[in-house]
Amino acid sequence: MITAKAFSGKSYAVLGLARSGAATVEALLASGARVVAWDRQDVAREPFEGRCELADPLEMDLTGFDGVVVSPGVPLNTHPIKPHAEKFGVPVIGDIELFALARPELPPHKVVGITGTNGKSTTTALVHHILKTAGVPTTMGGNIGLPILAQEPLPEGGVYVLELSSYQIDLTYSLDCDVAVLLNITPDHLDRYESFEAYAASKGRLLGMQSETSSAVVSSSTEAGLKQANDLDQFVAFFDTKNWPEDQSSWPALQGPHNLENAVAARTACGELHLSPEQIENGLRTFTGLPHRMELVTRHEGVLYINDSKATNPDSTAPALAAYPPENGKPRIHWIVGGLPKEDGLGPCEQHLGNIAAAYTIGDAGPRFAELLEPHVHVERAEMLQEAVSRAKASAQSGDVILLSPACASFDQFRDYEARGAAFRQVVAALTGASEEIQSALQAGDTV
Repeated sequence: MITAKAFSGKSYAVLGLARSGAATVEALLASGARVVAWDRQDVAREPFEGRCELADPLEMDLTGFDGVVVSPGVPLNTHPIKPHAEKFGVPVIGDIELFALARPELPPHKVVGITGTNGKSTTTALVHHILKTAGVPTTMGGNIGLPILAQEPLPEGGVYVLELSSYQIDLTYSLDCDVAVLLNITPDHLDRYESFEAYAASKGRLLGMQSETSSAVVSSSTEAGLKQANDLDQFVAFFDTKNWPEDQSSWPALQGPHNLENAVAARTACGELHLSPEQIENGLRTFTGLPHRMELVTRHEGVLYINDSKATNPDSTAPALAAYPPENGKPRIHWIVGGLPKEDGLGPCEQHLGNIAAAYTIGDAGPRFAELLEPHVHVERAEMLQEAVSRAKASAQSGDVILLSPACASFDQFRDYEARGAAFRQVVAALTGASEEIQSALQAGDTV
C-alpha cells in the first residue's frame, strides 16, 4: 500500500468504509496516523474493531483533526458532514488528496489524470495499456481498478494513471497531474450541482490544480470542455476528431466516433509522456477494451467477436452499432439483442439498422425486438445466448462482426451484465477454440 510519514501523528476521520474508505484507513494506520472510522453498515466496520476508534464524525468535536476523508459517493451538496467539519476548520477530502500529499515521498514518478463525462474509463485503461506495452512501470486507479492507496508504490520512472470523476475532484486540492486529460463535458449528475456550469467547473478544477510545467490535453468536442482551458498557464494540447484522417481499422477494440476521441486523447497524452509514435501505435493496436464494454473477445477466421454486455439500454447500444459501418456496401454486424427490457422500442439504435447483416434475438424481449426489426433486417429468433452465437458464427463471413450488445438488462437469464458477458466469452471460446494462447497472441498483435 501507499503510506507516508506526512500522515504520522496526524488525526483523520474516515466516513464510509467501502473499497476506497477501507483502503484509506489501512494506509493511514500503517502511516502512524490516528484514525476515527465510521460506516452505517456493521459489516463494513467489523474489520477495524480494536484497530482504531469507531465513531460517527457527525457526532464528534473535530477540533484538531487534519481532515475528514469521505467517499466520493457522499453528496457534498446535501450531506451534513461538510458544514459540520467546516465549523471546526477541518477540510473534507478524499483518498486522491491523500495520494497527492503522499507523492513527495514516493519514488520519482509522473501522474496522468483523466476526467470528462464520457470515455474516462476507456481512456484511462488505454493510456495504462500503452504505457505497459511500452515497458513503462504503471498502474491505474481512482475511479477504476483498485483504490490507489491500496496499491504498491511504483518504482522510479513509473506512471500512475488515474480516472477521476467530478466527485473525486471535488475532494481534491493538491493533485498536480503531469498530464491532465479533459474529454467531453455534457450534462450529468446535475442532482449534485447547482447548475451545468458548476458541474463543468468541477471537471475543470483538474486543470486548475496543475503547475506551469505540467501539460493539459483537452478535447474540442464540447464547448463546456473548451471553456475550462481558458486562462491556463501550463501548455495545453487541444485535439479534434472531426476530420481525423487515419483509419481506425487497425484498432479493433476502438471502433466508432466515441472511441476515436478516447484513442486520440490517449495518443496525445502518451506523446506528452515522450513515448514514441511506434510505442503508442502498438498499444492502440493491441488494446482489447474494458471487460463487457466493446471488449474484443477474439478474432477468428476474420470475424471479430465483441462483448458489449454492459449496454443495457438502446442508448448504450447505439454507439456500438455505429462503430462498424458497411464495407463495400455490405453490412457487417451480426447483432445479438434482447434480455429484460428497460423500455419499448429501438430508440437511437434505429438510426444504425443499415449496419446490421442479421439480428439474433434472445431473452424476454426477444419477440418484441424481432417484431421491430423484421421489417428492416434479417432476424433469427434464438431465445438463448448460446444458440444466438452459434447461428451468428454459422452466418458470419470474414470481415464481419458478431456483437453482443443486448440493449436490455440481463436479469431474465443472468445474474448481471457481467455474468452475461462471461457466458458470451465462454460460448465464443467453445465455438472457436479461443484459448488463452490465442488471447495472448491477439494482445501481442499477432494474427489469429
